[in-house]
Order: sequence, then C-alpha cells, then structure tokens
Amino acid sequence: MIRILTSGESHGPSLAFILEGLPAGLYVDTEFVNSDLSRRQRGHGRGQRMRIESDRVEFVAGLRHGYTIGSPLCGLIRNRDHKSWSDVMSADPLPSCSDARPWTGREVFAPRPGHADLAGLVKYGFPDARNVLERASARETATRVAAGAVCKLLLAELNVRVYSHVISIGGISTDPTPEKVIAHYDQVEASPVRCLDSDVAERMIEEIESALSEGDSIGGVFEVIAVGIPVGVGSYVHFDRRLDAAISGALMSIPGVKGVEFGAGFRVAELRGSKVHDEVEPSDLDPRGYRRLSNNAGGIEGGVSNGEPIVVRAAMKPIPTLRKPLRTLDIRDGSAVTASYERSDVCAVPAAGIVGEAMVALELAKAVVEKYGGDSIDELKAHLQSSQTSLPRPNEGSKL
Repeated sequence: MIRILTSGESHGPSLAFILEGLPAGLYVDTEFVNSDLSRRQRGHGRGQRMRIESDRVEFVAGLRHGYTIGSPLCGLIRNRDHKSWSDVMSADPLPSCSDARPWTGREVFAPRPGHADLAGLVKYGFPDARNVLERASARETATRVAAGAVCKLLLAELNVRVYSHVISIGGISTDPTPEKVIAHYDQVEASPVRCLDSDVAERMIEEIESALSEGDSIGGVFEVIAVGIPVGVGSYVHFDRRLDAAISGALMSIPGVKGVEFGAGFRVAELRGSKVHDEVEPSDLDPRGYRRLSNNAGGIEGGVSNGEPIVVRAAMKPIPTLRKPLRTLDIRDGSAVTASYERSDVCAVPAAGIVGEAMVALELAKAVVEKYGGDSIDELKAHLQSSQTSLPRPNEGSKL
C-alpha cells in the first residue's frame, strides 16, 4: 500500500515528504524529479516567491545508489526564503523573548476571505493566522510534486504516462482532444500558460495581465490525461475503493480546486444516455478483442479503469490573496478592515496542472500496486504481464 505524508511550512527551513510502499528496485532519477519541481514553479502569473526559490529534492532515506530498497522514501526540499524568516518561523524559542507567544511583526490579524485563515485560527485557537497560512499555503504542493514524480517513474515502468495541460483561464478556453495534446506535448510544455493553442494562450496571458493591473487574481481549468492503465484497476465493490473517487479526492485536496469532472463531465447531465455511454464493438486489431467508440466516461466506469485514457479536469478558483484586498475583520477587536496581503500569484492554473499530474500519478500508483502487488519492481511488472487483459470467455463448469 503506497502512502504519502508531507510536512513543512511555507517559510520554514524545509518541506519534507515520506512515501511508503514503493517496491524495491525502482530507479529514482533525481533530475527527473527536479525537472517536475521546476515545471511547477513556472507559468505566466506566478509571483515573486518563485524567483527566490529553486526547488530541488534531497533524498535522505529509502534509496541506495539511486534505487529504492523497500523502506520508506524520504525527501527534503529546502526553503531558500527561510533565511528572511528565520526568527518568525524558528522552531526553537526565541532567546530574547520569554513570552510564550512572542510578537514578530509578521502576525496576521486580518484573515483573507477564501483562504483557511479565519476557519483555521478559530479551529486551533491561534492568536493570529500565521500558523494557518504557513501550512495551508500551496507551497506544500512542492512535496507532492516530488513524490508524484517518483510515482510517475514507477508507472513508466508499467508503460503508463501522465500528462496535463490548461483548458481555460478566466473564461478563455480551448478544448483539444487528448490525442492531440499528447501528439504535440512539446508545444504545451513550451507555452507560458501550458495551453496547446498559441492564439488562445496569448488571450489567456492578456487576461492575466489585466487581472494583475487591477490588483486582482484569476482562476481556470486544467486537464490531466493518463494513458496505458490496464482494465481493472480500482473496484466497484466498495465506495472507498473506486478509482474515480480516489482521484477526485486527491485533486480536490489541491489548494484552490473547487470542482472535478471525468470525461464529458457535467455535460452528461444535459444529454440522453444514447449520447453519453461509450459503445463497444468487436475488434480483431485490439488485443482485448473489442474497442470503445468514444471515451465520455473518461476511462473509468463503476470506479474501475476500462482501458481507455483516464481524462479528468479540475477547476481552480482565483487565488484569495489580492493586491486590492477584500473586506474582513480584525480579530483583535472585531473592527472592519481589509484583508492582509502577502506576495502571491495572480494565476497559478498552469502550476496547478503539474500538481494535478502528481496527484493522479500518486493515486494510480497506489491502485496499481494494490491490484498487482510485489515486493520488487520486477515482481510487480511480472504480475502485470501475467494478468488477464483480454475478454474472459465463460468455460463450461466454471464456478463463476
């Protein structure tokens, strides 16, 4: 069973993750992981913080000579900006202050609407929202991207690939087919907003610049595509084993994501069944013995992968930290004020797509390891190769 645990605060010394359950013998290409970390930092609309950090992973446990050894994998990502926050975010008591709650000058008394600030400080009883925003910050997703990159390396051993691209920003949208996205993925990677259509990308950039000039922020939609997942990953027998439920929860855990849909998504509610469900026909060219005529289900039916590409989209709200702050209250006296401001992105949808890749990869890796098992990567691959992938034929006398 693959599990992940992350730790760290936005301006603390470092972020960390532990990834448990990886099979032994998986080669972990550190530069591949660092490449994904770099991809997360890019994108038009990102803030000043990304010009300070240069995220790189440091593996401190679970590897020997580049290969997993079956024990939990632990990685660190140092926060370069911590040097400017060393007193504010010190883990040790400040020697010059005997107060259990010393003031540092960076307290947050005006919680931001749309952020975890107000609910978090009420929940934990904090005197200000600093402790909340430090952990609720999307900075934490760097650990998930690193862990997800490792899961992508595992999936690649099984011929599974994960991609992402931006569908819309601020209402400006495009809708290429997954096949077209994959065929021209170098263009997606080269785009400042990770959009395949260059003309649409220019309009997205203009919309981001408009929001920036007005002190506002902007959201959008990204899509994740996974190809190569065999039939039968996930399960319909219990709600918490459904693959689409697991992926949905993982994507909804990304800060700012407010909606998830698979395949044709919410559009299916407006159509009749004859226009929605993916018909099947016999095929001598497909090793399964059949093929789908469409993929409106997004590769998952009844919580189980059906062999088609998994296609899932996530909608991200505008970032709640605004240069033109919203109305809120001062928690010290309840007076009306405007929200606190700390440097932030104007648009993080392209970066969120990279985080989305990581979360989908993590859930797929979990489900694949659960189904096929194996203590080593070679054993896992052997189990997959020996599994039945063609259409089963009823046998006379079969107990099933």
